[in-house]
Amino acid sequence: MSWFKKWLVSTNTIESSQRKGVPEGVWAKCNGCNNAIYAAELARNLYVCPKCDFHTRISARQRLDIFLDPENREELARGVVPIDRLKFKDTKKYKDRLQKAQETSGEVDALVVMKGSVMQIPLVGTFFDFGFIGGSMGAAVGERFVQAIDYCLTERLPLVNFSASGGARMQEGLISLMQMAKTSAALARLAGASLPFISVLTDPTTGGVSASLANLGDIIIAEPGALIGFAGQRVIEQTVRQQLPEGFQRSNFLLEHGAIDMIVHRKNMRNTIAGLLAKLLHQDER
Repeated sequence: MSWFKKWLVSTNTIESSQRKGVPEGVWAKCNGCNNAIYAAELARNLYVCPKCDFHTRISARQRLDIFLDPENREELARGVVPIDRLKFKDTKKYKDRLQKAQETSGEVDALVVMKGSVMQIPLVGTFFDFGFIGGSMGAAVGERFVQAIDYCLTERLPLVNFSASGGARMQEGLISLMQMAKTSAALARLAGASLPFISVLTDPTTGGVSASLANLGDIIIAEPGALIGFAGQRVIEQTVRQQLPEGFQRSNFLLEHGAIDMIVHRKNMRNTIAGLLAKLLHQDER
């Protein structure tokens, strides 16, 4: 079998040299079908797999570039930054986690607030970035969201939120949990002013974000296959001591059971939300 070992060594050497010759970032792997996709093709397809239609997770900046018109954008609440009030430390110091997340994501915190428009309809968009500590909601995220609502109230603009979050940020303890009530109360003020709030649930939308602002939309939209829920499946099964249906926390299941209003493909998101806003703002009657 010595010839076989030699063949294996030569094959592995060739494959290794071929891999070394491919620049990093040229190919991407689809988590839906496990196929390799040319990264440029994936980007052209709005980061949706052209083979299996799997919606990959994208950053807040990628999301807003896809959704908003390119003109007249203005970032809001950027001066609101996270603070380590509790001097929290687990395996790492919270301040070190913040610094690392800021370096890798290029964001100050897990929510980007942008004034802009979609199909020429002015609005304020809030975009969660799962790449920043799992898109978790701490005091700065909650304050940014509330400032977005305050701006909507002042300028009489609708709000569109794209959630992608693991929930409340445990490193901020009770302060992070308070953001659930804080953002919900602000949304009540928005509703009281008869200004629309459209909530878009992307993969994943879980924990305290799903239990507060994400599910308080006048219209709740989800992307195909998005994971949406509060606790994880294993935690729920251990609590209720029952086997749960397969895929019960996916957007298709939630639509069938009336938990969300519609599922919209990423390619159709701009047109769909623009149409909904036109109706809610009575612009289609002009």
